[in-house]
Amino acid sequence: MTRAIKTYSMSERVTDPDFGIHDEQGTSRIEQAHRHEYFQLQLNLAGRAQHHIGATVRPLEPGFLSFVLPYRVHRVPHPPGSAFYVINFNQRFLRPELDVDPLDLEDVPLERAPELAPFLFQEFMDFRLDGAELKQARELCQKMMEENSRRRFCSLEIMRANLLLLIGIVCQRYEPDLLRFAATQAQRKSRRDALSRVVRYVRENLMQRISLADAAAAAALSPNYLAHLLKKETGKTFTDLVTERRMEKAQELLAHTTLRISEIAEAVGFEDGAYFARRFKQCYDVAPRDYRSKVTAIPRR
Repeated sequence: MTRAIKTYSMSERVTDPDFGIHDEQGTSRIEQAHRHEYFQLQLNLAGRAQHHIGATVRPLEPGFLSFVLPYRVHRVPHPPGSAFYVINFNQRFLRPELDVDPLDLEDVPLERAPELAPFLFQEFMDFRLDGAELKQARELCQKMMEENSRRRFCSLEIMRANLLLLIGIVCQRYEPDLLRFAATQAQRKSRRDALSRVVRYVRENLMQRISLADAAAAAALSPNYLAHLLKKETGKTFTDLVTERRMEKAQELLAHTTLRISEIAEAVGFEDGAYFARRFKQCYDVAPRDYRSKVTAIPRR
């Protein structure tokens, strides 16, 4: 069964279409895994939680911040008594001139948009402020809340300036780690790991109907991000990937078992043996039965 992961738009979570900020009393909490079309930044002030993001879990203790890219599956189950700020904003608000698809933000070099750094590497490291820096971060959040509540001339510019200052404080505190991750292309490793989880899920479920949504959920991705990632990294669609793995498994069963063609078809997820035979021939230009005869006729050493 497909595990439904909701994608939230700005209009569903904040009053204005570009920017919103609230504290723990400001809105209903989302305890389930979800994703959203916008950026999100959280500053935790009280209460110990865990930030589940992608396939990793990071601590979210007092003074910790979390950074979430658009369409990244995540959840933060805040315990009772927690205190925090949540800031939501769209890409145009953060960087008006950054004309990049949200799904391609991981490929933007840091020299072009250095404020993306904590969002890109949240799955690899923790961000924490204390002392004067934490006090300044709280004050910046409070200023953004006040300005957002009375929007007027230049309010957006003031809120953006405070937001960038907050992100800049974090970036400068963690500059060595952020630059090291950028130099080692940690986000590319993250993409490879995500694809590995998808391929493993497909291989383990070949007998079942495999949907893009189910595979994405198993890899802690959103369906549209997975489809985009597959096309970018492999040039293939999700259907291409599933078909390839089904046919590879069929080749293995034809070569090394005595299962009937209809049984092999069922084992790799085809309800119709005749349709399986046609698809196999389309892929390898040989019928399953002929393929078996050919490979089993090769002398073994």
